[in-house]
Amino acid sequence: MRRFVVSLVANAIALWLTTLIVTGVKLDPFQDDALGTILSYLFVALIFGVVNGIVGTAVRIVAFPLYILTLGLLSLVVNALLLLLAEWLSQLFGFGLVIDNFWWAVLGALVLAILSAIIGSILRPLAGRDKD
Repeated sequence: MRRFVVSLVANAIALWLTTLIVTGVKLDPFQDDALGTILSYLFVALIFGVVNGIVGTAVRIVAFPLYILTLGLLSLVVNALLLLLAEWLSQLFGFGLVIDNFWWAVLGALVLAILSAIIGSILRPLAGRDKD
């Protein structure tokens, strides 16, 4: 359980930094206070994690030969489409991620992947092992 929470927080921080770096990716919080913004980032990070875990895994398995042919460049397009899907799902709740167009999604997915890897490696020791 602790690993899940640390991963969720790491992805939320990476998403927050992505919205600061990439101008075409924004977050529309459900409330304009600090708590509402933090909960919105956590919610969108949860949605993106579920989308990436379920849909992303299925797409990566099916498109594996294309990944090899394109030397992995297809992963940029797949991650951008997953980010757009997370935007669409979060907007169903009336708030969430806002991406201007596909190319901002590609750049946002690239920055988000890099930041998630860096922040995840920093916070990984906090997760430790769950003691049952």
